[in-house]
Amino acid sequence: MANELVAGVFDSEETILAAARAARRAGLPMHDAYTPFAVHGLDRELGLEPSPLGAVCFRFGAAGLVLTLGFQYWASTFDWPMNIGGKSFNASPALVPVAFELTVLCAGIGMVLWFLAKRGLSPLKKPALEALGGVDDRFVLALRRETGGPTGQELRRFLEAQGARDVIDVEAE
Repeated sequence: MANELVAGVFDSEETILAAARAARRAGLPMHDAYTPFAVHGLDRELGLEPSPLGAVCFRFGAAGLVLTLGFQYWASTFDWPMNIGGKSFNASPALVPVAFELTVLCAGIGMVLWFLAKRGLSPLKKPALEALGGVDDRFVLALRRETGGPTGQELRRFLEAQGARDVIDVEAE
């Protein structure tokens, strides 16, 4: 079933932030905002939950650290023990540089893969709102039309009153 949206195109981050704030105060159903870069405070105005990306990054990093230290300890103690200069087989300071690098690598790669999977992004995916075109130079706030809620004309007037330079009716999947 397709959702009917009314999208307002704004010229700056200040105007879209003010429009989102006004829409939230008015209780209008917001679908999403599309911006060329992150706009500070827009997530709060859209009512989005905090991102779990930091916790996911920590978990991937911790897994990388544990696996790296475990593998290095196993290799130096059981698989290929070498007595060099009387040092113990599990000399932990020697394990730190490789463990650090692989912790960062696992955290970075895991975070990117988790983000792509969570958002369903791939090169083969069609854009969610093709009618909007690229948003590399403009800011778009999309409001949903809901049964029993404001009509499309009321949403259009609201967006125009907030400073939208263009208002588009869009159908999203």
